[in-house]
Amino acid sequence: MTRAEAADLPDDGVPQTPDRLRQRASRLLSQLSTRSDRLITEGLAQADARKWHYAALASLQEYGPASQAALSRRTGVYSSDMVGVLNELVERDLVERGPDPDDRRRNIITISAQGRRHLRRLDKVLDALHDELLAPLSQAERDQFVELLTRLLDHHTRTS
Repeated sequence: MTRAEAADLPDDGVPQTPDRLRQRASRLLSQLSTRSDRLITEGLAQADARKWHYAALASLQEYGPASQAALSRRTGVYSSDMVGVLNELVERDLVERGPDPDDRRRNIITISAQGRRHLRRLDKVLDALHDELLAPLSQAERDQFVELLTRLLDHHTRTS
C-alpha cells in the first residue's frame, strides 16, 4: 500500500482524503492506474511474462511481421527497451528475428507458433485480471468505461 493509499484509510477505515481530492478525475485515474499496473504486472509475472511481452506479441499477431522500430511505435515501448524485450522473446522461442529481405541492415520480427499459443494463454490471464480489476462494474458498465477511456486517450493522443 502506498503512502497515499494509507492516508485514505486510517485505522478506523473511514476515508480521510478531502472531498476536493476524492472528486478529481485526474487523481482517481492516477490511483487506479497505479493499482491496475501493480495487479497486471504481478499477474503476468505469475504467468512468466511482462506487459511488454504481451504488447509485442499482440502487435505481431494482429498486424503481422514488423521491424523493431515499427513494433516500438505500435506498442509505445521505447526502441532501446524493445531490444531487451525482443531478446527475451527470441530466447524463449516466442518470436523469430531475421533479416529484412528489402533492407539487410534491419531485422524483421515474426511471432512463432509457440508465441501464438503463449499469447492465447496470456489473453486468458489478462481476462481474469481485468475481471478482478473491474469487479464492481457490470458488463455494460465495463464496456462503457473502456469506451470512455478510449475516447479520452484518443482525444489527448491527437492533441499532443
